[in-house]
Formats: sequence, structure tokens, C-alpha cells
Amino acid sequence: MSVADRVYARALFEAALDAGRLEQVRAEVAELAQAVAEVPELRELLRNPQVDPRARAAALEDILSGGEKLVRNFVLLLADKGRAAQFEEIARELERLVAEREGILSAELTTAVELSDAEARKLVGQIEQAAGRKVEATRRVDADLIGGVVIQVGSFRLDASVRGRLERLRRELATA
Repeated sequence: MSVADRVYARALFEAALDAGRLEQVRAEVAELAQAVAEVPELRELLRNPQVDPRARAAALEDILSGGEKLVRNFVLLLADKGRAAQFEEIARELERLVAEREGILSAELTTAVELSDAEARKLVGQIEQAAGRKVEATRRVDADLIGGVVIQVGSFRLDASVRGRLERLRRELATA
């Protein structure tokens, strides 16, 4: 993610906060980001530099009419500045800013096998207890871990996987 993406996301976040419309803006941006991910034509409209800027603006105006004015103006500004292709990254950064404001940690749990919902809830509960904050977790499977779990929260990474332990042991043996 570029610095510009963070600046745009922060600007939208602060404008929505000032207007008292943060939750509405968050929801509409998330909905639009999901649509961009799922609808190839919309993704093409935002990302293709060969699309005429006036045609792009007109299409976006039609798509966003009736929605949150802040979101419509923001997306049109992105299109005008040639940054519409970065909308999904900006949306992710906006989500991170809102979660940070609400005291929610985002965590990624990577395991060698799929966790059951009960196992995931237990693990998330342990992270919440240790952090003293609410945690929203995504789950990923990486069979190369062999066993155990890797927890990523922001820049903090806890590697309690078998692969990680073997790698640490290999390094210790190499330096001994």
C-alpha cells in the first residue's frame, strides 16, 4: 500500500468522522469494494487507464447515485486524480482505521489444517484476553506449516508452527 493510499483513506475517514457518518461510509465503501472484487466490469471501469475519464466519471456517478454523498464524491475524486485503481487498497486502509478507532485488532490465523469454528473462537478468545481488546480474525491454511499456528496482528508475528520451530533449530545448529 502506498503512502498516497493511506492519505486518501485517512482523508475519507476524517471527513466521515467529522460528518458523523463513519458507519454509513464504512458500510458503503465495504459494499463497493466487494462489488469491485466480484464484478469484472466494475473492476475494469476503475482500473483500465484507457477508459475515457469523462465516461468513467459518468458511469461512477450513475452507479453511486442515491448512496452516501461522501462516498460518491470520494470515488469521483479518486477517478479524477487517476487513483480509482487503488480503491480496494484504500478501502482496506479505511477499514483498518475504523477498527483501530473502535479498539479492534485484526489478526490473521494461519494453520496447517482448517480450524473448526470452536477452535478458532477459543484461539481468538485467548488473543483477546492477552491483548485486552476485541479481535477480528481471518483464517488461512498453509499445509507447509506442518502443524501449529502463525498469528499475525499488525506488524507483530507469533510463529508457533512446527516449520518455524524446525527453522529456529536449524539456525541454532548452524551457529553452534
